[in-house]
Amino acid sequence: MAFKQLDIIEPILKAVAAEGYTIPTPIQQQAIPLVLQRKDLLGCAQTGTGKTAAFAIPILQILHNQKPLAPGIKVLILTPTRELAIQINESFAAYGKHTGIRHTVIFGGVSQLNQTYALKRGTDVLIATPGRLLDLMTQGYIRLDQLQIFVLDEADRMLDMGFIHDVKKVIAKLPAKRQTLFFSATMPPEIQKLASVLLTHPAKVEVTPPSSTVDKIDQRLYFVGKMEKPELLLHLLANKEIKTALVFTRTKHGADKVVKILQRHNIRAAAIHGNKSQNARQGALTDFKNSTLRVLVATDIAARGIDIDELAHVINYDLPNVPETYVHRIGRTGRAGNAGMAISFCSREERDELKNIQKLIAKTIPVVHEHPFVANAMVAAPVVAARTQTSFKSQRNFNGQSRQGGHNFRSSRRTQRAK
Repeated sequence: MAFKQLDIIEPILKAVAAEGYTIPTPIQQQAIPLVLQRKDLLGCAQTGTGKTAAFAIPILQILHNQKPLAPGIKVLILTPTRELAIQINESFAAYGKHTGIRHTVIFGGVSQLNQTYALKRGTDVLIATPGRLLDLMTQGYIRLDQLQIFVLDEADRMLDMGFIHDVKKVIAKLPAKRQTLFFSATMPPEIQKLASVLLTHPAKVEVTPPSSTVDKIDQRLYFVGKMEKPELLLHLLANKEIKTALVFTRTKHGADKVVKILQRHNIRAAAIHGNKSQNARQGALTDFKNSTLRVLVATDIAARGIDIDELAHVINYDLPNVPETYVHRIGRTGRAGNAGMAISFCSREERDELKNIQKLIAKTIPVVHEHPFVANAMVAAPVVAARTQTSFKSQRNFNGQSRQGGHNFRSSRRTQRAK
């Protein structure tokens, strides 16, 4: 099926083609006609499925068909992170460039001055994070009485980040008569309850269950002592074929610590997490997309919404506590038909997390046994893992060097101290 078969108007088709897209993803095929029919929608979809275009394209078409538009915000898109808000705004700019539909993005962490100027000039589509939206509503810059469509994106992440109370405050200000589009990668009980309150006789679209996503990605597991994780990361990055890598840590402090280690070994790296300013986060993300930054180290909350088609390597420096998060993490690689590899480190303390992840994805992640720190790592490996073998030859080809030729982190530290 091509986009033109979805009854999309010519100005949007032209813009979509200019972006290099001709065939819609499964969620776009299913969701676009339903949204154009003005139905409420419950979308169960992960990042990387083409979800943004699935609501942006029909929203732009609905508004274009109403022109000339009366003043006032017609569409509100609520999203959990600043990065994702910016990306959604960029998508509206790309797909709507021939429609004349005005769109504005607002988020915290920066001065509100430019955002309030944009709101005063008028906008048809407002993309917002909950805190800044409520703040500007309280100040009188935003009125939602003309709202036609409300989009709640990544509802489960709103819950994870503690924003659900703010979301409910926003919902209380919305007109009762509206179209609502609700997207969430997972559906925990509180999210199901919220969806039932928000939606009226919704159509349901569900794509890419976790198991089918991970099957397309080359996954590898390294058992390693907790204290040797930095050494293993440096050993892997000695392979120049890893041009860029997105590295996940469990904590903000852990992300900063990894960046310092990498920078000390002349590897260009930066961290993004909640303690970083918006400018720092956006600058790091831009440098990473441009490949001027080799490694981006992120916490799960900060990384939500990162969308990079050419990303070939994701490294789980720490395994996540929530198994679904593993699927979200590794789903950032192997996009748009490209090859993707997900590498996970597992210490003895993380065996329970590994067990839960493998239960969720219904498969055993192949273990790499040949690496410089395997002797000390064996205490981390469950007995069953010993049955899974990765040949020394294939591991040597991947690392670009033999086990004996690996990076000696300890000796380099001794050298630095001697200086």
